[in-house]
Amino acid sequence: MAAGGVWVFKNGVMELEQEATSRKSLVYVPGNETMRSLEALERRLGSLGWERYYEDRAIVQLHKRGGVDLISLPRDFSRLRSTHMYDVVVKNREHFKVVDL
Repeated sequence: MAAGGVWVFKNGVMELEQEATSRKSLVYVPGNETMRSLEALERRLGSLGWERYYEDRAIVQLHKRGGVDLISLPRDFSRLRSTHMYDVVVKNREHFKVVDL
């Protein structure tokens, strides 16, 4: 996976300077509610027909009843990244969005 940033020379050595990363948040649109825990997110997804399919110590997978889509989420919500958020949004377009903090 490529890292974002700019290559610069410092003291004759090329180094990658990291760009400031923006923090993102997943929002449940109908209630304008920021998802702050796996439990809150699962509750909202459950109301949209998603249910637990698989879980282990690191991840929880949800599938939609009658469909083939899966959403994989880290059990530790602090490890939720934008890729997880956008996966939720793509599969639930009318109900979730990702915003910059």
